[in-house]
Amino acid sequence: MINKLKPLKERYDELTELIVNPEVIADNKKWQGLVKERSRLEEIKECYDEMFKINSRLESAKAELEIETDSEMKALLEEEYYDNKDKYEKLIEQAKILLLPKDENDENNVIMEIRAGAGGDEAGIFAKDLLKMYTRYAERMRWKVEIDNISENEAGGIKEVTLSINGKNAFKNLKFESGVHRVQRVPETESQGRVHTSTATVAVLPELEEVEFEMNEKDFRIDTYRSSGAGGQHINKTDSAIRITHIPTGIVVACQDERSQFKNRDRAWSVMRSKLYDFYQGQKDREYAENRKLQVGTGDRSEKIRTYNYPQSRITDHRINLTIHSLAYFMDGDIQEMINELQIADQREKLENSGLN
Repeated sequence: MINKLKPLKERYDELTELIVNPEVIADNKKWQGLVKERSRLEEIKECYDEMFKINSRLESAKAELEIETDSEMKALLEEEYYDNKDKYEKLIEQAKILLLPKDENDENNVIMEIRAGAGGDEAGIFAKDLLKMYTRYAERMRWKVEIDNISENEAGGIKEVTLSINGKNAFKNLKFESGVHRVQRVPETESQGRVHTSTATVAVLPELEEVEFEMNEKDFRIDTYRSSGAGGQHINKTDSAIRITHIPTGIVVACQDERSQFKNRDRAWSVMRSKLYDFYQGQKDREYAENRKLQVGTGDRSEKIRTYNYPQSRITDHRINLTIHSLAYFMDGDIQEMINELQIADQREKLENSGLN
């Protein structure tokens, strides 16, 4: 295993020298790419260094054991040897995880869409609850949240909302939230006290600085219009909202949160890049497209990844068969335990398919 890490450690050392080279620094785009690559290799370099150090101790203890004759000293050397052997085996398991293919978008910011699904007004209220849940989670992570576009319903819920979540490893932590979320609870409007089932869909896309496909200006239609919702006289009188339509695919992005038309335009283009990237990735990779279909679906009750059961105060993720019994805390943004378990399950599946075991 240490031999598999060695070339990556050497690449880390090479990058460490390159990023302080004046010629490289002068090319800002290239320099940023190298810094990012070095950052991704940092954990591997640290694991290699620790494995190298522990392996040296193992070899030293083994050599001393072969020549030691004193029983007490031999017992101490054996204890040291097996203690270091345990540490080395744990480092091997850590190295396996580090060697798994990385999602190139893990460090990216996130564009999230939440839509009311089946269940009428209650679905819209649940969609609003999910918006609050992810916003509170982002606050816990010290991430920045911006609402790009929101459409509310008359019952106080939301039909759909698009938001940007900016922070370290945002996509890595939120990407498994894509899918249909189901809620079982008694609506406030239900006089009989019957439990209703409603759904909302969540789509999580990485925000992209660059795209791997050509964006032809002729393929887009840009419209300006007056923002709706809170904001007073300014919003009612200014055509600051932006709607961008990608004509070939029919993808539409709207942004009306900012008072400046230019800021709304920038945000709308950012969302459009991510949506098009997602669309074309789906076309390029059929398996990816099927996964997206299974993750997001149509919002029908039968297509679910997670159930929020209020009467029993439990949340169940059906992909990993995990149930957590603290719904109030969960809906207040305390969702890291679930995210951790989803990441572990993903790593386990990748390890089984990697051949590293």
